Amino acid sequence: MLTFEDWENYYHQYPEAHVLQSPAWGELKAAFGWEPVRIASEGAAAQVLFRRLPLGMSLAYIPKGPLGAAWQGLWPQIDAICRARKSVFLKVEPDYWEAESKAIQDRFLGFIPSKPIQPWRTVLVSLEGNEENWLQVMKQKTRYNIHLAERKEVIVRTTDDVAVFHQLMKTTGERDQFGVHSKAYYQMAFDLFSARKECVILLAEYQGTPLGALMIFAHGGRAWYMYGASNDVERNRMPTYLLQWEAMKWAAARGCKLYDLWGVPDCDEEELEASFESRSDGLWGVYRFKRGFGGKLSRSAGAWDRVYNPLLYRFYLWWTSRRSEQG
Repeated sequence: MLTFEDWENYYHQYPEAHVLQSPAWGELKAAFGWEPVRIASEGAAAQVLFRRLPLGMSLAYIPKGPLGAAWQGLWPQIDAICRARKSVFLKVEPDYWEAESKAIQDRFLGFIPSKPIQPWRTVLVSLEGNEENWLQVMKQKTRYNIHLAERKEVIVRTTDDVAVFHQLMKTTGERDQFGVHSKAYYQMAFDLFSARKECVILLAEYQGTPLGALMIFAHGGRAWYMYGASNDVERNRMPTYLLQWEAMKWAAARGCKLYDLWGVPDCDEEELEASFESRSDGLWGVYRFKRGFGGKLSRSAGAWDRVYNPLLYRFYLWWTSRRSEQG
């Protein structure tokens, strides 16, 4: 097993690695109920997150990993650690897209295909070229709303005021009926990643009143929009459009070529385009907003589970299915 410092050095050998495999992400999750364990073999490595369960059991999860390509040499070490921690199963969510899934299937011998924890689909916006190139591929209404926000005197600036960010998140969560993290969670995420210059909070204001905010993360050539919120006032000023525009500029300025807008409904593009105007449940309203930035709809390769306790694994599947039906 690797120390935090060892993993820091290893991770930065992979400039295109996902932020969820970063040492800082492991430290963040460690403060909120998970235990990160970092493991390396020749040609591959992974940060595994363990969650304790009753009766000394646990769940194991590799988000957007492993790193490298020689995974077969890594599994025996991971299996041993999972069994020592009485893991019910190990979920591996590789950092690959659906089109690449066949190419990595042979790395998952002994695994069962499963559903990912992270959003299955996202919109990827290219930051190649200049700002005019970005604008040209956007929907006309999105371009209009960006300029409208500027004309209506919306100001976007960076901030370290996590309290304001958290309040906006709570307002959005109550309005759109989704759960939000605690202020302590956002504070720690910001502190860990901003110290590495891999995170920023952007705040949109009108005459000093906060209208919206977002927190984005970046590593290597990619940036990720994970958390965003808006107030219930002055929404006609379209602050969220200007926030995303400034986020794209921030990401490009630090060398990113791709901006990941994170989750949208897990439907094919034909269904999304046919239904987004009539649906607002779940992530449908989010898709209506994100599609305007001219990105490419992309689906992840999914996830694979290695089962160590079949009986409890079947119970887990039943429990998650029931929660999904109720939610």
